[in-house]
Amino acid sequence: MKKFIIERILPGAGNLSAEELQAISKTSCAVVSQLGEPYHWIQSFVTDDKIYCIHIAENEDVIRQHAKLGNFPINIVAEVKAIIDPLTSNPVQ
Repeated sequence: MKKFIIERILPGAGNLSAEELQAISKTSCAVVSQLGEPYHWIQSFVTDDKIYCIHIAENEDVIRQHAKLGNFPINIVAEVKAIIDPLTSNPVQ
């Protein structure tokens, strides 16, 4: 399976209430269980006007199907090719 970052433009996202975020989460979880495909929603980051989501799926088509079924905006889908962090700076052993 592949990891994807999804950008969803949602003006005012940073002002969503806890109840609104809970409703979005419930919808996403319900759609994941309906997909009938291997799929994992890892987490999402809410900014002022966007939500960035990390999902694991077989391909981009399944990511787009999740968005369509959940009625979620989907502006950019990018497959993660590598992950780096401060430990990446350590010499390779």
